[in-house]
Amino acid sequence: MKPVRKVVIPVAGHGTRVLPATKSTPKELLPLVDRPLIDYVVNEAFEAGMEHVVLVTGRGKGAIEDYFDHAFELEASLTAKKKTEILDSVVGVIPKAGALSYTRQQAPLGLGHAVWCARDIIGDEPFAVSLPDVVIDGAPGCLAQMMKEYEKTGGNIIAVEQVAKEETNKYGVVAPKGDRGGRLFEMSGMVEKPDPAVAPSNLAITGRYILQPEIFQLLETTPRGAGGEIQLTDAMDALMKAQSFFAYKYEGQSHDCGDKLSWLKANVTLGLKRPEFSEAFRTFLKESL
Repeated sequence: MKPVRKVVIPVAGHGTRVLPATKSTPKELLPLVDRPLIDYVVNEAFEAGMEHVVLVTGRGKGAIEDYFDHAFELEASLTAKKKTEILDSVVGVIPKAGALSYTRQQAPLGLGHAVWCARDIIGDEPFAVSLPDVVIDGAPGCLAQMMKEYEKTGGNIIAVEQVAKEETNKYGVVAPKGDRGGRLFEMSGMVEKPDPAVAPSNLAITGRYILQPEIFQLLETTPRGAGGEIQLTDAMDALMKAQSFFAYKYEGQSHDCGDKLSWLKANVTLGLKRPEFSEAFRTFLKESL
């Protein structure tokens, strides 16, 4: 069983659900409390032991590369003003040299196509996929939890969370195979946005995956599906016929920050956990209500 060393993070999307904020700012750089969304997701990957992060970018996403690089004028200014704490926070987001790669998705052809664009960097080894607009608040992080399970089972693993049965038509939902009593169980399929009356479960796919490299061969020939895009779920369905797939009910809370209301809720939820201003923030919220 080969180790999982690399993670693919697709960041080429337009962020249409949060326009007009994303007209000139990449969705992945929207602030969540005092850090951009992408910072949370990249940190989660490194916490899980990932050695290399592959960001699949698109046109107008150069600011993401700048975020993970040195800003010499800013750093020199902070040094001169002896603002050491702020300087440390700015420099602290920069990964070690060579730990990030960037590859370009020239056309918006879907998540499956974005993952396929990273094939030459990943090579013939298993890898993880993390969606950048899904921030998961957990300790340890969701991907670290999945890696622990992967070391026991191998195969492919998809993170899932329970949702209200009447809301299954908003998500991709997994079909359990046999017993689903524990946090990890084998799955037999996936259904995209099923009607609650026929949904195979109330476990929604949550934007974290561990996949075997054979997925790239399938993505190569997967025809365009929903929305005229190459869907990762279509390739996973095909791979499921040849390899084991597991669903993992992680411990934590997800925040879909590609949705305006969920992004606002995430700022409140995570803001209340910050010890330096949580008390004052809580007081403000109570007074505002």
